[in-house]
This record gives sequence, structure tokens and C-alpha cells, in this order.
Amino acid sequence: MEIYFAPLEGITGYIYRNAHHDAFAGVDKYFTPFLSPNQNRALGPKEVRDVLPENNKGMHLVPQILTNRAELFLQAAEELKEKYGYQEVNLNLGCPSRTVAAKGKGAGFLADPESLHVFLGQVFEKIEIKVSVKTRIGVEKPEEFLHLIDIFNQYPLHELIIHPRVQKDYYDNIPNWDIFAKAVERSRNPLCYNGDIFTVQDFKRFQREFPDVERIMLGRGLLMDPMLAEGLKADADVCRLDRGRMKAFHDRLYADYKEVMSGEKNVLFKMKEFWVYAGCSFPGEEKLLKKIRKASGLADYDAASACLLRGKHD
Repeated sequence: MEIYFAPLEGITGYIYRNAHHDAFAGVDKYFTPFLSPNQNRALGPKEVRDVLPENNKGMHLVPQILTNRAELFLQAAEELKEKYGYQEVNLNLGCPSRTVAAKGKGAGFLADPESLHVFLGQVFEKIEIKVSVKTRIGVEKPEEFLHLIDIFNQYPLHELIIHPRVQKDYYDNIPNWDIFAKAVERSRNPLCYNGDIFTVQDFKRFQREFPDVERIMLGRGLLMDPMLAEGLKADADVCRLDRGRMKAFHDRLYADYKEVMSGEKNVLFKMKEFWVYAGCSFPGEEKLLKKIRKASGLADYDAASACLLRGKHD
């Protein structure tokens, strides 16, 4: 089983990826948060920093591109290939954000299948590197995917990563495995599954249902339990918390954020954001997690996080 780390805008940038990759095993591919090219530039300065090979050593990284214009997608792909050596890019058709969807991008692009068909035709006429697609199954109704899969089947995708929710679901409701099963039956492209794999039990249930699917993408599950991919690869019954390794991961992340970010408040915000997800690995520690959430400065944060990571309630 190959395991991918899904991107999350604002969180899984190169600092997080490096800290995770050094602390834990199990992830075969990392994906960047989406790059958004425009007519003035293919990549902005922040996006360039995120894809620089020297900022992503030792990991298999795939840049993800968010656009509904083929010429901008091709421009970004060309720059990623020529300047930075990438041999695969990923098209984002999965972002459910209302702001993004309203512009006909991300999952919003799925509302216009014929334009998407034209877009893919223009891309594959000129692209010189691999293209994978991460998609939702439609905008409003799961049945929309039956037409979309016919479109995807007309192009040699490196792989098709399916999150079986519609855009309007955002992250509510449950992934539609009936539609994913139809994709397994019909797809001419290699498939990867994404959606609500949070535990070993979730993964094993998925494997029983889809024994022939050999790729999964983890997102919130890995943010909540950074050891999850490693546990799945080890065929563990459960993923057990290793406070020492979690501390090493946290400390590396914390130090790197302090090095590149200006201002105590900005660093504090990033670390509180980290604990929104990672706090799920510490059941029964709500008192200390609350102290982290309420910390007004790094001194308060240091005291609360140190107690949590040591397992001591000083």
C-alpha cells in the first residue's frame, strides 16, 4: 500500500513536511498546498520557497496546481519542471472552499464538465511531465461523477485521487463508497482513495471493502495522528502514542517556525493551529490542551506544551 500526505492550505508547507518526514516513516508522497498561477507569474515568492528542492530534501514531493486555465497550468508546470526538476504535477479539483469554488476552481471546476474536458485536452496536448488529478465527485450530487469519470478516462492520468464527497458537503456527511466503487469498476487510470481514514480500524475496513486499491491519501488523519502512516505500514492493531517522538516532531516544528516567522503572536498562532489537530493524539489531556489554546504568549505556551509532551501535570 502506498500512502500519500494530502495538502492542507496554511498548514502542510515545507516546514511541517520536513519536521514530519524526519520524525516519522510511512509516507510515500507529500503534496504541496495548492499553487495558484496567474497571468503575471507562474509562482509567487512564498510558493517558490515551498517547492525549492533544498527545502524538501529526501522526500517525494508533488506540487499541486489550482487553476481553471490550461495556459496557466502549463506555465506553472513548465516552471516547476525546468527550474526545479519536478516530473509530476497534480491538478486540484478537490478544494471545497466556497471562495475557490465560486471562481470555478478546485471542486467548483466540476460544475462545468465540458470546460474541464477542453482544459484537459489542452493540457495533455502539450504537457511533458506526469499529471495526476485530485478530485471530488461533483458539486451537488454524487451521480455527477458518472459523467466526470468518462471524461477522466479519455486522458492518461498518472493517477486519479478521489475524495468521494461533493463540494457542497465540504467535510460533512460521510464519503460515498458506492460512487467510489463505481470508479474502481470504470476507471482506466490508477486510483487513489482519500477521505476519513483516521484510525487503523478505518483503514482495515477500507481494505476489506476495496482490496484491490493500492494507494490511499491521508489528510486530517495524519494531522491528528502524525504516526498513522507508519502504523498502517506496520500493520499495527492500533497506533500507540510515542511521546518522545511526538516531542521531537513538535520541537523541530516549533524551532523552525520561530526561525522563519517574525513576531511572537505569529508563531503562537501556528503552534495553536498545530494542536487543533495533534491534540487528538492526547485523549484525556483536555486541561493542558485548553491551557495551550488560552496561552497569551510563548512563555505560557512553553509551560503547557512541555507538560503535555512529558505527560506530567506540573
